Amino acid sequence: MNKPSPKIGYARTSTVDQNLDAQIEALMAAGCGMVRQEQRSGATLEGRPELRTILDFIHPGETLVVTRIDRLARSMQDLQTIVARLKQKGAHLAATEQPVDTSTAAGKAFFDMLGVFAEFETNLRRERQAEGINAAKRKGVYRGRPPKIDMKAVQAKLGAGLSPTEVAREMGISRGTVYKAKAQMPRGANVHKEVEK
Repeated sequence: MNKPSPKIGYARTSTVDQNLDAQIEALMAAGCGMVRQEQRSGATLEGRPELRTILDFIHPGETLVVTRIDRLARSMQDLQTIVARLKQKGAHLAATEQPVDTSTAAGKAFFDMLGVFAEFETNLRRERQAEGINAAKRKGVYRGRPPKIDMKAVQAKLGAGLSPTEVAREMGISRGTVYKAKAQMPRGANVHKEVEK
């Protein structure tokens, strides 16, 4: 008789105001021997230490169980990353309230399709962004990336005898940027030396 593979539950809410009890109860009822929980809204795996711990220590044949996929991942890309890590470890993913189980052929096919949808979502996002930029340009409100600092203008002001502090104040930049420009100037250039007070 085959012994069922161990199940590890993961319960998460995005705020401390929300209650985890219903999730924990559902995960225990699904046979989870351990339930890790966190109350945070981390948009990526990096912001969720309990989930990272599970992914670091889960063993081949074990199953990570959640109540719903949105308790596990906040985006398709995040979900793909998590599933890839589970797959790499030989572990599985299941959800109690959704027909998700990567230990089955249908579950594996489902997650293969997620890859297609994630790519589709990325392409749509890029397309919408390009459309938004074009519309803003037509209206004359598109600003784009802030202009780079003109180092030659900084050097010209230094060469004209302004102090680094005066140049920084006049151009609305940091003194550190002025000193970088000053360091790139040829030796012997006429530069005002600022006396530290």
